[in-house]
Amino acid sequence: MRCEEVFQTGLLYHHYANTAYPLTPRSFVQYKLRDEGEIRNFVSSELNHAEALALYIHIPFCQSRCRFCEYVVLEHTDDALETGYVDLLLKEMEMYAELLRGKKIIGYDIGGGTPTKLSIENLRRITEAVKRLFTIQEGVCFSIETTPLIAANEPEKLTALYEMGYRRISMGVQTVSEALLATLGREGSASLYERAAANIRKAGFERFNIDLMYGFLHQSDRDFEHTLRYAMGLRPDYITLYRNRYKGTKLEEEAGGVSFYQASRQYQIAYHLLTENGYGANVGKNTFSRLENDYGTSDYLTTRVIDGTPYVGMGLGAQSFGLHYLAYNLGAAEKRMERYREAILAGKLPFQDIYRLPVEEVMAKMVSVAFYFAFIDFPAFAKRFGVSFEEQYPEELRFVLEEKLMRKEGERLYLTERGADYINGVIPLFYSEHSKRELKTVFLKTKEHPEADEALFLSAYRQDAYDRPSVTADIVAVSIRSEEEESWRKDKKPGTLSLLMIRRGEHPFMNRWALPGGFLHMDETIEACALREITEETNVTPNAMMPVGVFSACDRDPRGRVISHAFVSIIGEEGRYAMGGDDALEAKWFDLTFREENGIWLLELCHEDIRLTAKLKREKERFGQVRYRILEESGFAFDHAKMIAAAMTALRNAVRDYEMLFDFLPEEFTLTALQQVQETILNESTQSANFRRKVAAYVTETDVYTSGAGHRPAKLFRRK
Repeated sequence: MRCEEVFQTGLLYHHYANTAYPLTPRSFVQYKLRDEGEIRNFVSSELNHAEALALYIHIPFCQSRCRFCEYVVLEHTDDALETGYVDLLLKEMEMYAELLRGKKIIGYDIGGGTPTKLSIENLRRITEAVKRLFTIQEGVCFSIETTPLIAANEPEKLTALYEMGYRRISMGVQTVSEALLATLGREGSASLYERAAANIRKAGFERFNIDLMYGFLHQSDRDFEHTLRYAMGLRPDYITLYRNRYKGTKLEEEAGGVSFYQASRQYQIAYHLLTENGYGANVGKNTFSRLENDYGTSDYLTTRVIDGTPYVGMGLGAQSFGLHYLAYNLGAAEKRMERYREAILAGKLPFQDIYRLPVEEVMAKMVSVAFYFAFIDFPAFAKRFGVSFEEQYPEELRFVLEEKLMRKEGERLYLTERGADYINGVIPLFYSEHSKRELKTVFLKTKEHPEADEALFLSAYRQDAYDRPSVTADIVAVSIRSEEEESWRKDKKPGTLSLLMIRRGEHPFMNRWALPGGFLHMDETIEACALREITEETNVTPNAMMPVGVFSACDRDPRGRVISHAFVSIIGEEGRYAMGGDDALEAKWFDLTFREENGIWLLELCHEDIRLTAKLKREKERFGQVRYRILEESGFAFDHAKMIAAAMTALRNAVRDYEMLFDFLPEEFTLTALQQVQETILNESTQSANFRRKVAAYVTETDVYTSGAGHRPAKLFRRK
């Protein structure tokens, strides 16, 4: 697949294209190992060849399962069940101790679930076994997770953990919005969080992380900003952001109502707020640290993300990643303990699935996870695979650099601010070809009923969050492309009239084609709004714009009462390269035709195999503005076919009025280019002598010599 196609597909299925790889539990079924003897020998060989590894211990217990949780969790368990589980876990650790004897362990996490739901005695048993059975390297920071409820109400457990050797602790706050907490099935209050943070500090922890989540259907930007400010007030050393993934959760049916633009916008809010308040991170990174030269993540995660270090997961449903394999323990699918218990008691490594992976899949997994830090380390990739990143991904590298999605800095490739906004399109560029095809085909069913996704979005849309009625600006930007080259200054015959359109990345009309435009900010004029929106969404900045009129039909926008001011502009050669930005998935120039047949005006836009059409009826002119009524249309968002028709009428009137035209065009044009403007837009020939006579009234002739091979001196005209 072409890079552009992969990029756009990732944005379309943004809830699935993220740092989690592979895409589905069935993605690697063709690589599955089934013979128990072969599995044992293969895993033994893999671990033997690893220079260093990380360990993860999974504790699958929670008081109740949160609706956003995708992990293996058992609810409402008692001490007896939990102790029995720890007994099994210790047996699994002993099996791995034989395979890992003498291997350097450079990271260790205990997570879940909620590890601190275990008793102090069970936590001590696990910790002592880790120290006894494995070769933990000096300086490795032991890391563990807790909840606000446990941290607030069981301070003695925190003190015991610190005494056992744990130095980093992570607490999942997620949100402080009481309404959202109720929706998500979580408990929380200001007093609870403050007591929890105080107990963590009192226990001695100096590496304290708070987890926050964003990208929920019913989470407003204001709610998220309030949560961020509250979390900073608790003074943790780190704040980690997790975008809600939806896949495999109780909230999965809400996924279609959340656009990638909402999630990107909320990350932007967090990034700017956190960095302005002393929490550092390169743009796109999930964890923000206020400790200098500290990534903020556990040693286990840091070495996984940067170096692609193999790791062994132990416990119910735990994941392991070797040099050439990916494995999931029993319980990952059914989220039950019976089969895990049977395997452990039989002395078997408790694999549910283990896959011997081709190298391109191992690479894809390492690179996908690397985006947790928003950079790829070239030396680490070369060391892991014996080939340079540039050699492995030449086209992908060219694409991300040309599209300004990533930048090279030293021996790393970092996301840019634009790349962070479009991260769900960037990550799948480095998938295997198998997974790229899977992303496009397997999830097509999720887009079979886009109207349902839009209905979800509208159900959560809060118009009262905006000033009413809302005001927008939309821009009809046209250019004239010659037959041989997109250039204003070439002396050619009348060329093709082109119109700049964007594909929407936000509901309503998500994935449909629209004019560049957006909502007016309270501190700007409507003209400034128009200029800002076209620049942000297309990377094209007009020299001048002319008002077309106001579009205020009561039902023109399904979100509510939205009034739009339309503008028209002629774009010179400096605007040939358009690039989608902000909430625009992409920006493209479409060839435009607009003609009358038997009293019906026909509008057609074409770009490669994309075709947008409309039939319109011209209405009686009122209030000095030409009006059109749409009879039929296909592919346009909102009432933008009306705007384009009205703009073309206004533009034709301007071309006939030379004084208006010269106030409206870019600064310098050849006489032939001016004639191109008139002939192309009016679709009629001009008398050269008459044209020159009228032009002479407004311009003065000057010789200008253009540099560059193959160019001849050209007569240019400047305004008097």
